[in-house]
Amino acid sequence: MATKKAPAPLLIRQALPDDVPLLLALFRELAEYERLQDELQATEELLERALFSERPAAEALLAEREGAAVGYALFYPTFSTFLAIQGVWLEDLFVRPAHRKSGAGRALLAAVAARARERGAERLEWSALDWNELALGFYRGLGAQRMDEWVTHRLVGDALRSLAAESTERSTSERR
Repeated sequence: MATKKAPAPLLIRQALPDDVPLLLALFRELAEYERLQDELQATEELLERALFSERPAAEALLAEREGAAVGYALFYPTFSTFLAIQGVWLEDLFVRPAHRKSGAGRALLAAVAARARERGAERLEWSALDWNELALGFYRGLGAQRMDEWVTHRLVGDALRSLAAESTERSTSERR
């Protein structure tokens, strides 16, 4: 009887500017999996600015086995008014299909949780598509609470610009 070979060790590391093309390739794979290819508009320039500018909007971690990327996590800070605590929003957790159920997803999520705790965050949140039973089952297995009473809303593009145009708030430079 043949014994199953243990997977090579997993390395979780902070994404670097040189990883931007790899991250975009992973984004494309996630978009395909989620059937959202038409919504992917990220470019190398936009992603590099978002992750590596003077004030980054988000951070990314990569999971690698034997030098090959097997997945990533992308996250950013949040704040809860009711609890008055910091948190982290996990925007993406993606593991390539061939590497699922190998511990890569759990390792990425654990690394995000550790970074959140290092920064004083007391809360980690994310969303998942309601049809993605593989992800939903994975999150249940971690002990995550499903928040069915919350409905996500979004303003994008023209709708966001239109609402912003209604603002009467004075900019910081106008107050001086």
